[in-house]
Amino acid sequence: MNEQHSVPQGDRRGLLIILSSPSGAGKSTLAKRLREWDTSLRFSVSATTRKPREGEVDKKDYYFVSEDAFRTLVNDGEMLEHARVFGNYYGSPRAPVQSAIDHGRDVLFDVDWQGAQQISNSALKQHVLSIFILPPSITELRRRLVTRGQDDADTIAKRMEASWDEISHWDGYDYVLVNDDLAETEARLKSIITAERLRLSQQPNLVDHVRALQSEFEENT
Repeated sequence: MNEQHSVPQGDRRGLLIILSSPSGAGKSTLAKRLREWDTSLRFSVSATTRKPREGEVDKKDYYFVSEDAFRTLVNDGEMLEHARVFGNYYGSPRAPVQSAIDHGRDVLFDVDWQGAQQISNSALKQHVLSIFILPPSITELRRRLVTRGQDDADTIAKRMEASWDEISHWDGYDYVLVNDDLAETEARLKSIITAERLRLSQQPNLVDHVRALQSEFEENT
């Protein structure tokens, strides 16, 4: 059983955690396990110009906005990343992510290499932790796609064709993990996040602590 690990809020700034991988490399499973490990972790809620589907809730499933409103957010620098997909715009609004980071909450992003690149160059880049998940082999990647039974042969072929384009951008990330053993990859992923939470830029209260140490030193010398 995984031990849950919740981080006290306010002691640090949150991380903007990007997880990327080709389809079938284990990213979704790892993200699920991370959220079980730390219940404060949340996925970023995207904005979209498409119409809500039955049962979808605004601000929970997506932020549903007009094309004009979406373009305004992009022009004002209020989208961390965005793309046009099948005639509709999708993107990650900056404001809710900024609020989470300021309150010490980490936000997970499941994006491709293009989205990761945009976020890493955004106004929140100092809080970005980007991690790429590689499969142990192309043969194993194909086997995983086939055995999960979610796609037909044509869809699997398209996913395999797209996988190398995604893999070819592996060196644009802060960390790269080969997911040859799920439990070991999960442990390494948790270690990375734990260490990155202690990054100097994520601990704004350290300045006040050092000043207090300086005052105490001066009073006692």
